[in-house]
Amino acid sequence: MGVDLREFVKPVAVEIDPRTLIKKVVAIDAYNALYQFLATIRQPNGEPFTAPDGRITSHLIGLFYRTINLVEMGIKPVYVFDGKPPELKVKTLEKRRMIREEAKRKRLSAMKRGNVEEAVKYAKQGAILTRELKEMAIKLLDLMALPRVQAPSEGEAQAAYMAKKGDAYASVSQDYDSLLFGTPRLIRNLSVTHKRKLPGKNERVEVPPELIELQKLLKYRRITHEQLIDIAILLGTDYNEKPIKGIGPKRAIELIRMYGSADRVPGVPERFKEIYPEVKRLFLEPEVTDDYKLDRDRQPDIEGIVKYLVDELGFNEKRVRKALERYMKGREKRKQQTIDDFLGGLI
Repeated sequence: MGVDLREFVKPVAVEIDPRTLIKKVVAIDAYNALYQFLATIRQPNGEPFTAPDGRITSHLIGLFYRTINLVEMGIKPVYVFDGKPPELKVKTLEKRRMIREEAKRKRLSAMKRGNVEEAVKYAKQGAILTRELKEMAIKLLDLMALPRVQAPSEGEAQAAYMAKKGDAYASVSQDYDSLLFGTPRLIRNLSVTHKRKLPGKNERVEVPPELIELQKLLKYRRITHEQLIDIAILLGTDYNEKPIKGIGPKRAIELIRMYGSADRVPGVPERFKEIYPEVKRLFLEPEVTDDYKLDRDRQPDIEGIVKYLVDELGFNEKRVRKALERYMKGREKRKQQTIDDFLGGLI
């Protein structure tokens, strides 16, 4: 979930056409994308789609078709998977687990009362990405010959690092934490559906991808990157609870400008002051790795994909093969663009 900076970044967030990302590598926060697929790709009763043997497949439906859409547009996705979470995040993860368990109970209660709409809402809130679901996603990506990176810790930190190095154009996530980790660019709404249901209404609206550039945000807010991190810490991050109730983005900016750092703000508890240095360090010096390859020369195992999705998981063969035709055409188009770029440089 991360820190909520929606209103904070809104003035500099720019809607973009995905076609402006042609030929660009984007580092996608895999866990974030898979959770979005699990939450949004559901049957009318709110239940996830499943294979004949009962295994959940909603995340693979999203991963397969959304990735093909990106490749077809000429975008080069690389999925970055989380590793071991920092110790300070364990408490947050446990809270999220409890929230999802409570959502499951509320869904069952709603179903008993015949309230389908409420049941669907809680079903989405109760989505859990298990180790098995992660391994299923990794298997599909490997069959599709798509590059993936295993982060030693936070996937968003690794994606930000790759963008800072120039190995990726931007980080892709629905969360804003990549900005705290220093990504030069964050793209939202790219790896999820471009239509979103309005709360309480049976109506969907277009949600175009948006680009947030870190330097533009810092310049607009007249703050440094370290000050941005301190503002986020006051608002509450995955590593710390909100230290003072009632503080919003505007007040957080004022306090950081006035006192210099989050731990000097009057009213913050001693426990917060104790963990503050470590929380800030996790954003400034996250655990990342250079041990990755973005190899795109491998060929997809087409029949292996069909066997996995169709024979094993019950996908519709006609739809899968049609999507794979688009996928291969997108890969060939990208290859031709690379050749044309090379020849253009020689002429």
